[in-house]
Amino acid sequence: MLWLWGSVAMAAGDIAAGRAKAAMCMSCHGAQGISAVPTYPNLAGQKEAYLVKAMHEFKDGTRKNATMNAMVAALSDKDMDNLAAYFSSLKSASCK
Repeated sequence: MLWLWGSVAMAAGDIAAGRAKAAMCMSCHGAQGISAVPTYPNLAGQKEAYLVKAMHEFKDGTRKNATMNAMVAALSDKDMDNLAAYFSSLKSASCK
């Protein structure tokens, strides 16, 4: 499904596919998207569009972080959509 938001087209990700792919994220960002390490951001409950944008920026080098630049390098656009859908579907730390 394709959503138009402003002038940017966004593909809605698949939560189940994102959950299956998320293992690589969990060592830093926590099993439920809530990190135990204060320097690693929580992903749970973030806006899906923000997560997709951030991953694309890490992949194209607009955002600089050696770990994240390497982690997203092999992700497809669909992988990023799916991961964003999964993490945005989780309850944020403030909701727990």
